[in-house]
Amino acid sequence: MSPLKVTQVRSVVGSKQGHKRTVRALGLKRIRDSRVHEDTPQIRGMVHKVQHLVEAEEVD
Repeated sequence: MSPLKVTQVRSVVGSKQGHKRTVRALGLKRIRDSRVHEDTPQIRGMVHKVQHLVEAEEVD
């Protein structure tokens, strides 16, 4: 599997505490901040949980 590039596209202000922690655990600190993670079920689950705040794309 190819790595996933996760980018924060919306603010976490007003979000549930668990969503804030998940975004922070993905290594994202601000809008337009991106991190590349290995494509694992754990990372996919985290992205799914906060899919309204982030965008994920596979990179080569």
